[in-house]
Amino acid sequence: MAVILPVKGIEPQMPESTFIAPNATIVGDVIMGENCSVWFNAVVRGDVNRIRMGNQVNIQDGACVHCTYEKTETVLGNNVSVGHNAIVHGCTIEDNVLVGMGAIVMDNVHIGSNTIIAAGAVVLEGTQVPSGCIFAGVPAKKVKDISAELTEGEINRIANNYVMYSSWFK
Repeated sequence: MAVILPVKGIEPQMPESTFIAPNATIVGDVIMGENCSVWFNAVVRGDVNRIRMGNQVNIQDGACVHCTYEKTETVLGNNVSVGHNAIVHGCTIEDNVLVGMGAIVMDNVHIGSNTIIAAGAVVLEGTQVPSGCIFAGVPAKKVKDISAELTEGEINRIANNYVMYSSWFK
């Protein structure tokens, strides 16, 4: 059974449409929109600051979403996919973003919409990632602008697939 715990009297808030894997952990000041999913061994820890997620956000297997005490909250827009084993910490991610597998997004990062953070990328603290591009590497840098085909074929496809996958478990 999933671990869903209040912290200092604040309970996570998730609509009926949310899928939470049996071994996921969600604690504290976390509010999710419609059709979100938190997958196996993923952790969403709103214990030291708040976490807000828009609609159709998926936190894939082994990923960690956290924030920094009294400094940075985490805000995820609509249609955001956080890949397997990624770390998203104290940052803002706008709509239609794919954070690739094993990527790390640090405090005070702002990622613009329609963007891909490549697998294994490390987005350093305070980085401003513009909309409509791909960031890759360590430290992550812009490698190219994103095409409409890539937005539809990767960002939207993955987010939509995770809504479908979650329906298999309901």
